[in-house]
Amino acid sequence: MFLEPINNTPEKRGHLEVICGSMFSGKTEELIRRLNRAIIANQPIGIFKPSLDKRYQDDRVVSHDLTSIQSVPVKFAEEILPLAADCEVVGIDEVQFFDQKIVQVVTDLANSGKRVILAGLDMDFEGNLFGPMPQLLAIAEYVTKVHAICMKCGNLASHSFRLTGSKETIMLGETESYEARCRKCFYEGKR
Repeated sequence: MFLEPINNTPEKRGHLEVICGSMFSGKTEELIRRLNRAIIANQPIGIFKPSLDKRYQDDRVVSHDLTSIQSVPVKFAEEILPLAADCEVVGIDEVQFFDQKIVQVVTDLANSGKRVILAGLDMDFEGNLFGPMPQLLAIAEYVTKVHAICMKCGNLASHSFRLTGSKETIMLGETESYEARCRKCFYEGKR
């Protein structure tokens, strides 16, 4: 389990935490868990998600087990900077849906002394790197990769297998559209 770093210095030292993995691996659950701990500690927080993610609720980050937390939907990464100005902790869900500008936005936030927690898919449905995630993983101080259970064989799953024929990179969906799969079952399914 990830334990938050302790900052014993008088000045605020910002950093980036990235939670990544496949669909159904608990990324959003872990993001919400970390944010709730910050709330308990009375740290001012800001929570953001891409406005295109309307699967559950427009103004909440919601995990597959329906745990949720209030959030602000944003269309562009740059909108986060002024909205997070008074926050000590910034959480961003579904970060893979933002464009490359999110890398500079979260870098600026961390450089200004904020704890920035990001959650997102590291690979798309084809098994390719997803959006800005490679850069975010490279610059993060802390990386947590979570795993699902393969829905075919029961092994640890790190891939999101699309059940539909759509070739669009971004296609929102749940269990009707995706399965978590291990490497072997993912590549067997692609054949």
